[in-house]
Amino acid sequence: MTYLIALILSLAVLITGIIKFKVHPFFMLLLAALTYGFAAGMSAQQMVEAINIGFGEILGKIGLIILFGVTIGTILEKSGGALVIANRILQLIGKKSIHLAMMLTGYVLSIPIFADSALMMMNPLNKMLSKKAGVSFAGTTAALAMGLTASHVMVPPTPGPIAAAGILGANLGDVILWGLLISCLALVPCYWYARSVADKLKVSVKVEVPSRPEEQPALWKSLLAILIPLLLILVKSVLEYPAVNPGSGFLVRIFLFLGTPVIALLVGVILSLLLPKKLDEAVFSSSGWVGESLKVAAPIILITGAGGIFGKMLQESGLAESVTAGFKGAKWGIFVPFLLAACLKTTQGSSTVALVTTASICAPLMSFLGLDSTFMQTMTVLAIGAGSSVASHVNDSFFWVLTQLTGMNVKQGYQVQTAGTFVFGVSAMLLIYIVTQILA
Repeated sequence: MTYLIALILSLAVLITGIIKFKVHPFFMLLLAALTYGFAAGMSAQQMVEAINIGFGEILGKIGLIILFGVTIGTILEKSGGALVIANRILQLIGKKSIHLAMMLTGYVLSIPIFADSALMMMNPLNKMLSKKAGVSFAGTTAALAMGLTASHVMVPPTPGPIAAAGILGANLGDVILWGLLISCLALVPCYWYARSVADKLKVSVKVEVPSRPEEQPALWKSLLAILIPLLLILVKSVLEYPAVNPGSGFLVRIFLFLGTPVIALLVGVILSLLLPKKLDEAVFSSSGWVGESLKVAAPIILITGAGGIFGKMLQESGLAESVTAGFKGAKWGIFVPFLLAACLKTTQGSSTVALVTTASICAPLMSFLGLDSTFMQTMTVLAIGAGSSVASHVNDSFFWVLTQLTGMNVKQGYQVQTAGTFVFGVSAMLLIYIVTQILA
C-alpha cells in the first residue's frame, strides 16, 4: 500500500507541476521520481543509483534513434520533400475524395514529421482543396487531424512510440507492423466521424496560397528516407523469427546489421541528404536544418531519460512485488496501460509525456499484468499509444495549433479534435483487445 500511495503522490506532483506551474516535463518527471523515492522509503544511495542507471540505460538504447528520426523529419519538411509526398497522395486519391486524401496524407507525414509541423504545412492545402471541392472545411480538418494523430502515437520512428518500445523492451519491427495495421483500422470509424459528424460544422475558409520551395525534390528521393529505414527494420524482424531460420550468411549478417534501429535511422538520415539542393551551411550549421533538429530532439530525449529514471525508481523500490499477482495471466490487464496513458494525456496534454511516463510505470509491472511475452509487449506499446491520444483538449498544444490555424472556436475544437481523438483512441484499444484475445 505504501508503494501505491507513493506512486499516486508522485503522479499528483507531476501533473500539478506541468499543468499549474508550467514547469518543463523533464524537471517534473525527475522531481516526481524523487518524490516517489522518498515516499516509498528508498535510501539515498538507491535513489542516486536509480537516477544514474535509469537515465543512462534508456538513452543508450534510444537516444540516437530519436535524434535521427527527428533529423529525417526536419530535412523532409525544410527541403519540400514532405510537400511533394503530400501532393502526390492528393493526386492519386483525387480531390473528390478530399477527406480520405487528407487523412492518409496526415497519416504518412506524421510518421517522420511532428504532428504540429505537419498540420501547419498541410493547412493551406486543406483550405484550398476543401474550398474547391465544396466540402466542409471542418470535416476535412477532422480527417487530417485524425490521420496525424494515428501515426503520431502508434507508428515508429515517431519519438513517442520509439521511447515506449525502448522502455518496455518491445521489438521495434513488431511495433511498426502492428502499429500500422491497428492504427489504419482504427481510422475507419474516424473517417465516418469526419464525414458524418464533423462535416456538419460550419467553419469559414479564407484560402491562402501554400508556400513552396523554388525547386522541389523528386518523389522517389522524398520517399527513400522514410521507406528504407522502415523496410530495413522490418526485414531484420522477419529474419529474427525462429520459424524463418535464415542462417548466418554474409547477406543475412548485413541485413541484421542494417536493420538495427539506430543504423536503419542513420541510413535514413544519409538518404535524406539527397533532398537539399545544396549541402551547405544552411543544412549543416548549428542554425541550419541539422541544428534545428538537435534543438527539437533535445527536449524529447531529456523527457525520455527522465522517464527512464522514474521507471528505474519504481523498479528498485519493490513496487512490482507489492502488486497483487491477480493480474497475472489476465488478458484484460492490457487495459491498465491504456487507462493510465489516457488519464495522463487528458490531465497534462502531451502525448509524448503520457507515452514515456506510462511505459516507465508499466515496465516493472509487466509480468504481474500478464504482459511480459514478446507479443504482449508490442500490444502494450500500442495500448499506451491509444491511451495517449484520449483525449486532446485545451491543455494540448496541438489543440491550439489546430484551432488557431483553422479559425475554429474552442467549442468547435472540442467537436473536431477532442471528440475525434476519443473515437480513435477507443477504437484502437478495442482492436488491440480483440487481437490479444485471438492471438495471445
